[in-house]
Amino acid sequence: MLDKICYIFLLFIIYSFVGYIAEIISCSINSKKLVLNRGFFLGPYLPIYGICCLLMGSFIIRYKSDLITVFVMSAFVCTTVEYITSYVLEKIFKARWWDYSDRRFNIEGRVCLYNAFLFGIGGVFFTYVLNPLVISTLDKLPIMVLRIVSFILMFIFIADVIITIRTLYQVKVSSRKFKSRDVTAELTKLIREELTKKRDIKTNFFVRHMLNAFPWINTSDYNNPLSKLKRYSIKGIKKKQK
Repeated sequence: MLDKICYIFLLFIIYSFVGYIAEIISCSINSKKLVLNRGFFLGPYLPIYGICCLLMGSFIIRYKSDLITVFVMSAFVCTTVEYITSYVLEKIFKARWWDYSDRRFNIEGRVCLYNAFLFGIGGVFFTYVLNPLVISTLDKLPIMVLRIVSFILMFIFIADVIITIRTLYQVKVSSRKFKSRDVTAELTKLIREELTKKRDIKTNFFVRHMLNAFPWINTSDYNNPLSKLKRYSIKGIKKKQK
């Protein structure tokens, strides 16, 4: 049972990383400039892609003999997950993480036909190329290596989730006003600015270890401090010291 959990988690992380790379490529092409750090987590992964791939691997893979069915079901499953994720995040943080209102055939700006088409293509690639390659590679790993790698990545991922969610609440995301409805880029910058403040790093064991594990998240933009965040952080730290 434990080995199965480790195996599934590694699949989740790998597919989340692949999705992260795919998102960067797609956003960079659409923006006609390099777009990095698309996700709001510290690590280079987008869990929504990991979840979609696991679902496709569990249910859609059985229809591998029918390419059209794979395409349609992949588009449907991924679009559904994207819609639910957008809805839940907006309800929790009162912020729209992505918005497709400017695209034709969209539903509440959460999903759109264009993305569904890309999801379908991605599902075909996943079913016939990526998944067989990843599975064959993991099957070659010694069970002990699989466990160790899985535990390390699991610790990093859980710490990342805790840090990110805590930071989002700490900076009061739900009460902030953003420049656009698609706030992923703004939130990513906000989180990294908050975590790279020395006074915060000293008070957070997990942050120190995450910054050591992912030194590239440090930002050099210290000339634009957020005064409200600073006052809020100092106030929070003083309360803890009491």
